[in-house]
Amino acid sequence: MRRPCGAGAGGRALAALGAFAALTTLAGCHVDMWRQPKLIAQHESAFFKDGSASRLPVRNTIARGQLRDDEGFYTGAVGGNLLEAPPIPVTRAAIERGQQQYKIHCAPCHGSVGYGNGMIAQRGLAMRRQPANYHTDRLRAMPIGHFYDVMTHGAGVMFSAAARVTPRDRWNIAMYIRVLQLSQYAELRDVPADERAALGIGEQDIGPEKNDRNQEKRP
Repeated sequence: MRRPCGAGAGGRALAALGAFAALTTLAGCHVDMWRQPKLIAQHESAFFKDGSASRLPVRNTIARGQLRDDEGFYTGAVGGNLLEAPPIPVTRAAIERGQQQYKIHCAPCHGSVGYGNGMIAQRGLAMRRQPANYHTDRLRAMPIGHFYDVMTHGAGVMFSAAARVTPRDRWNIAMYIRVLQLSQYAELRDVPADERAALGIGEQDIGPEKNDRNQEKRP
């Protein structure tokens, strides 16, 4: 049986084209594709005079997204004076977020209510001093910026939480600390009048003096 005219030439052309494609692919798989000259953090490098591949940020430059022009928001103070009020809106969502973050980052040492008796303080860590009790007169009188500052820079045996907690969440936590303080020192006089009436509480049920039931540290 005779082959169709030109069949052999076409087969040879396809074979040549396939061989060319294979050679091109192999040529592209050169070791330089994965052995590239590059800088690896914490490694040596002969490119720089100090021999280190890790570089400090260029002086007087700010990375994109890192412009911190709101002094109060990012430091907890303005002109060296701690903020008395948070620089973000006080909302239910913000406080609930603060509660969530407090349970993660603060409660293990400071306790779920803030008396400085968390499980790490009780069992897991020998400390030079007990974690802060938020319900002392000193800390109840502290500006809210104090708590943000401590979370940012650390204090005593507490490390800075800045690497783990964003600035906004630090404010959310600070607001939740205020909620904890109020929860332990609130009085009937602090309940709105309409809600007291709904509970059947009259003015005669409100004592004239501030309660002192929390003056001593709870267990």
